[in-house]
Amino acid sequence: MSETINDNATQNLDGAPPQMPLAVNLQYTKDLSFEVPAGASIFATLRSAPQISVNIDVQANRLEEEQPVYEVALAVRAEAAEPAAEEGGKAGRTVFIAELTYAAIVTLGNAPQELVEPILLVEVPRLIFPYVRSIISDVTRDGGFPPVVLQPIDFVALWQAKRAQQFPEPAGEA
Repeated sequence: MSETINDNATQNLDGAPPQMPLAVNLQYTKDLSFEVPAGASIFATLRSAPQISVNIDVQANRLEEEQPVYEVALAVRAEAAEPAAEEGGKAGRTVFIAELTYAAIVTLGNAPQELVEPILLVEVPRLIFPYVRSIISDVTRDGGFPPVVLQPIDFVALWQAKRAQQFPEPAGEA
């Protein structure tokens, strides 16, 4: 026996799920930089795969005071360094630095206030991440190195970590 529940909070009249209260107006490369600090000599002396570190940040700013229009920027910095000469030693020269800030201009519809921050700092970055991944991969490959392919990112965990830094839990008894 099957039972159908018609709940207007989860469905509209045609039976389709409700639309997300978000419109992506446009997206663009806000800043892009690729640098090989050692120049051509790095290609002659690099003997093994570099160690790559990646840092990611998400920022959201309201663009118009009276309108729910925001710029969400996903910033990625990938830095490659020569491996350490000895086990546990200091990393060698910087091989390359790729920095990208990719942004989207979005309009929020009638989103409940408690959903605004997660939509801006989790959902929008999730939507634009494939473009960021592609650009970083292309720029590192076009720079003469194997492409850096970013692994999927847990934007919920990133958002929660950022909130924990901004609003630390007060020390006390549980």
